[in-house]
Amino acid sequence: MAQLLLVEDDTAIRGALIRALSERGHAVSSAPAAMTALQHVVDTPPDLVLLDLGLPDLSGYEVLRMMRAVSKVPVVVITARDDEKEIVRVLNAGADDYLVKPFGPGQLDARIRAVLRRSGPAEWKGSSPIVVGGLALDLDAHEATLDGSSLDLSRREFDLLHYLAVHSGQVVTRRDLLTHVWRTPYGGADKTVDVHLSWLRRKLGETAQEPRYLHTIRGVGIKLVAP
Repeated sequence: MAQLLLVEDDTAIRGALIRALSERGHAVSSAPAAMTALQHVVDTPPDLVLLDLGLPDLSGYEVLRMMRAVSKVPVVVITARDDEKEIVRVLNAGADDYLVKPFGPGQLDARIRAVLRRSGPAEWKGSSPIVVGGLALDLDAHEATLDGSSLDLSRREFDLLHYLAVHSGQVVTRRDLLTHVWRTPYGGADKTVDVHLSWLRRKLGETAQEPRYLHTIRGVGIKLVAP
């Protein structure tokens, strides 16, 4: 069970998220304002912080900077602000992930678990591999297998495949990939995504014309699903 701190000033959203995350096995504390949240992080460090940017006393960006000055706790930003400059600024300030409202509780839960597997407490480090069809990814060992055979992936290819697997069944945009895998602004680098996807397809034994796992949704993005 992960101990989460939800920093959200909207009462309705806060209540809905607490219920949804509690149903998924998390223990959730909450704070409606920045200073309360900072005191909580210092006094009772959580496993992960969910941070809204629109807080009444301080901006979420300033809260994040202050948290980073006193703690290494993982932070997932949850906000309605879908601006690439803001996303990059927040990630560069130390956020571990950035999720734009509205989102489903399942996606939020998957993001939380992915961040905790990378940087969370010990009990999350040994979590089970992600399995999608015959594809399995072990984050701890940094290994991927397909139908029992090891895949020879570069670090970037592994990170890309892992991100897609965490969001299996969901359409992921190039902006998502550049923000969360490459940690770079959107625009101009989307060819890099296409090249890496092409390399991944080759190693998965498929093509864009005859996909098995990686399906292009024209004009939207890419979706990883079991064959």
